[in-house]
Parts: sequence; C-alpha cells; structure tokens
Amino acid sequence: MAQRWHSRRGAVVVVAGLVAGVCTGAGGCSAGGSDTEDGRAGDPVPLLHRAADTLVRAGTSKARTSMEMATGGTRVTIRGQGVYDYRRQLGELKVLLPQDPAGTVEHRPITELLAPGALFMKNRGAGVPEDKWVRVETAALSDGNLVTGGATDPFAAAEVLRGTRTATYVGRTEVAGTPVRHYRGTADLALAAEGASAGGRGPLRAAAKGFATARVPFDVYLDDEGRIRKVRHRFSFVNGRQEKAVAVASTTLLYDFGAPVDVRLPASGDIYAGRIAEDTGGAEAAAGGKD
Repeated sequence: MAQRWHSRRGAVVVVAGLVAGVCTGAGGCSAGGSDTEDGRAGDPVPLLHRAADTLVRAGTSKARTSMEMATGGTRVTIRGQGVYDYRRQLGELKVLLPQDPAGTVEHRPITELLAPGALFMKNRGAGVPEDKWVRVETAALSDGNLVTGGATDPFAAAEVLRGTRTATYVGRTEVAGTPVRHYRGTADLALAAEGASAGGRGPLRAAAKGFATARVPFDVYLDDEGRIRKVRHRFSFVNGRQEKAVAVASTTLLYDFGAPVDVRLPASGDIYAGRIAEDTGGAEAAAGGKD
C-alpha cells in the first residue's frame, strides 16, 4: 500500500484509511479540580520555555502518541508507542495506522526511528523492500515532521513550547495516576525555532513557514519535577488540493522516566534509495481531496 508523505503545500499525515466515528487520543487525565494554592504564582511562560531542557535532564522515558484529524464528520486516529532518549535526541516508535473504512484490513505497524534532522521508517509501504528503511530529512518537510510521520517527535513536541507566547495555569489534576499541573497556552513556531536545539531548529523553521498558521494552541501537564507528562498540540495545515485548513491534534504522553533506551540508526546500505510509490489515500483524501 502506497502513501504520500508530503506535498508542496502543507503536510500530509501518514494515513492508510478513514475511520468513522470518534476516537480518543493517547493517554488521559482524570479530573482533579483547580488548585488555588499551587502553580498559579508568577508567569508560567518561562517555566514552559524550559520544559524541553527539563526532559534532557530527565534523560529517557517511554512514550505514547496519538494523532487525530477530523474532516467531513470522519475522524482518523494514528497511534504510536515507544521510547525516547532526550540527551541524544533519539527515539523509536511503533506507529499503528487505522483500519480501512470496512474494518477488514489490518496494517503492519510502521517502525519509526527519530533522530536530529531525520526520520527513518520501516514497513513504509508499496515499493520499499521489507528489509529497507526510508530516510526523510525533516527540515525539508513543510511541517518539519510535526505531523507527517503520523506521530510528533516527543522532543520536538517539547521544543514547540520554547515558543510559548501566552499561557495560563488551569489547575491540579492527574495524568495516568501522576499528580500534575495543567497549563494552557499558545506557542509560536518561529519563536520556538529561535530557541531550539541545533537538530530541532531547521524542522521548526520549516513548520513555521509550512503550516496554515505558526500559532499552535496547546495543553501541557507537568509533574512536580517540571517534566512533561502529557502535551497536546493543535496544528493547522493546508493540504495540496484545497485551500481549506485542516486541523490536526497531536497528543504525546510521557512516562516511566529513566527507562532503558537503545536506538541504533540504520547503516547506509540498509536505506532504500529508489522511488517511493504514492497514492491519494492519505490525509489529502481525509481532508476532502477526493470524493
């Protein structure tokens, strides 16, 4: 099955079919109410600017991701799970595509290796040998790979917060049983790129230019050590076939900090250099690109 990864105008999500109905994102929060004595003192913007650096100090974690796109009454959800090393900015995710509309076709998970400036994919689809990887330069993608891979790189998700323009403290709650502080705000991708790591600067600059807007609303949940436990971004892109912007919600859930991570990037001989087949069954179709 072939899939399109990006177009000249806007980002294209890795989607193999449309899922009818409403699907929930990865992870969840239990209601905890607001806390009038905690987290509301001072401006939260500097705290969120430092969230990515806090993850670097934490070292590693496990991650679950969810990417949702709703259009025409249909919701497409792509899920991922894996591990990430924030010091080396290396991660590995197994990304599961949704079923076809009939619900009869099961897709093999796509293995994604995340590295500074690059995305490696295995089980990419038609035209790629099973034992080969596809390499994508993330700075060359119009969304900086915040959307294209079907999962947002966990460190990139944190670096978006470096561009926080405004933020408010919502209150105390829980994420997967962990007490957290909930903040809501808006980040600017161009500003995020200015303060990003060397590997994240190019992709974020590309996203700032390629999305329908560089403004990214977010909800983020920090534990008592300042580590991101959950972050949800709402991106907006214009697909290559129409002018209407498509909204994509990307959720990243981080847990089990300190988990062992051993990510090895493929050797050059294991990277596919041939032509990658395309079709129109991905996000362009979901966004109304075909009837």
